[in-house]
Amino acid sequence: MGLKVAVLMGGASFEREFSLSSGKNVCAALEEAGHKVVPLDTTSDLVPTLRSERPDVCYSALHGKHGEDGTIQSLLEFLDIPFVGSPSHVCHRTWNKDSMHYELATYRAITGDAPVASWPQGIYLARDAFKDMGAATALDLVEERVIGGYPVAVKPAHGGSAMGVHRVDSVDELGEAILDALSFDEAVVVEQWVEGVEMAVSVLGTGWDAYALPPVEIVAKSGRYDTEARMTPGAVEYFAPVRPASLAQDEADAQAIRAEIERAALEVYRAYQVRDLARIDLIWDGAQARAFEVNVSPGMAEHSLFPTACAAAGLSLPKVLDSLVSQYAR
Repeated sequence: MGLKVAVLMGGASFEREFSLSSGKNVCAALEEAGHKVVPLDTTSDLVPTLRSERPDVCYSALHGKHGEDGTIQSLLEFLDIPFVGSPSHVCHRTWNKDSMHYELATYRAITGDAPVASWPQGIYLARDAFKDMGAATALDLVEERVIGGYPVAVKPAHGGSAMGVHRVDSVDELGEAILDALSFDEAVVVEQWVEGVEMAVSVLGTGWDAYALPPVEIVAKSGRYDTEARMTPGAVEYFAPVRPASLAQDEADAQAIRAEIERAALEVYRAYQVRDLARIDLIWDGAQARAFEVNVSPGMAEHSLFPTACAAAGLSLPKVLDSLVSQYAR
């Protein structure tokens, strides 16, 4: 017998349109799996509606602020409604893109595991420090603070869909890039610019039962997988799984590298104690897997990276979502 599943979508973040596309596809997949779906936007009527509808479980297809920062998760915890995905305390940590070095270092100290994933070194600047405390006058320090110097990446410290992300090649471009990134968030990260094979590794499960789906290789025809490329049909090619030739000339070497990439994604996933599902974004730079962020609410639109990875693994999205919601049946 199917469950009553409330699917949360839309919201008020910059990623609202992405969320609506994800929510529509999630609703269709859950209905195909035999569940009764209640689609809900996060308006002021959300809590009264949830209390009235009394869903068996919630699935959040919200992206960005409120959907991935722990807001909706803490609300559902308060209402005592089961939900798919990571709890609020995990989302608080994954939301901050500057947290990866601390999370991985702590995880390795506890487990004693050999390092697998790496990450780009960078600095964090809050909006108030930049605008009100004079940090804007010290941008000449960036070149010595970020290993390797220019080019650097400038991006909002929180959020997704590549909004506000810039490649900066000199100090002359830095201030404008930071101001644009700050228009999306209250803080920015300025970090090493990493070149290589861009990939997304989706993960299912929890703890040591978690497993990686085939890495999806991302090739933007313009050379940049930015917001415009993501929203323009045909602007990006996806290869699932990643093409061996993109990793190494020798087939055996390519398979070994792919296995290392998957281990790196799992290390990041477990370090943050993510639950149920997520997507790890990373780049293979020719020597190591450089992880950038954890997406606890991965896109679920028809051509999004998570459904693409599921298809490459021989998994249908309705069956995957059915398994995820069914584990929370009371």
